[in-house]
Amino acid sequence: MKINPAFSDFTGKQLAALRRLDTPRKVQDFLDYELSYNDSKPNTCLSPLEVLRRGEAHCIEGAMFAASAFLFHGRRPMLLDLRANPRDDDHVIAPFLQNGRWGAVAQSHFCGLRYREPVYNSFGELARSYFEFYYNSRGEKTLREFSEPLDTAALKPEWLYSEKNVFFVSRKLDAQRHYRILGCLQEKELRRADSLLLEAEVLGGSRAPLIRRRPRPYLKLRSKGKRGNAL
Repeated sequence: MKINPAFSDFTGKQLAALRRLDTPRKVQDFLDYELSYNDSKPNTCLSPLEVLRRGEAHCIEGAMFAASAFLFHGRRPMLLDLRANPRDDDHVIAPFLQNGRWGAVAQSHFCGLRYREPVYNSFGELARSYFEFYYNSRGEKTLREFSEPLDTAALKPEWLYSEKNVFFVSRKLDAQRHYRILGCLQEKELRRADSLLLEAEVLGGSRAPLIRRRPRPYLKLRSKGKRGNAL
């Protein structure tokens, strides 16, 4: 496999890690099962190389890592910004096209803000699929806008390997054209997320929050009772 020159600063071990992530599903598995969530303060914007070195990533870092894996395997390395209202944080996903349909890879504390199968007809439809799962600590549904996809192949290659924070990526993404999801009148009529949804998204099946636990692949879950009634 011919290596893109942009990956010349990656070690053999790091290249091997990227080489096995040849599908979006495998990239999402890597984010979910092999990386920790980066909760460091002050905020960071680590390059994909630094993500591999440290073994951690938050949402934009996870999306950039996914984009780097896409680039490595010849896919378009795109980022898409999901912009919240002032009472919540923005989110970044790595969209991909497969058989003419859109899907996404993403990193998040919230389960519903991660992977999307490639079943959406447009990037707008893909972005809107995150709406019901995008809420703040008060249960307020906060997603308001989504950007046009940003092709990171057009950025300075430092976004891939810099040892310093690459905040220029987030600034470039923030400057992309954004589209409103709903109007002011619709905002007033939104139903708040309830406590059960919050528990399902953050607490999972035990008392320990997901931010303190590592998820397990589905096949590793222990079934209880009869086959087909594992959950």
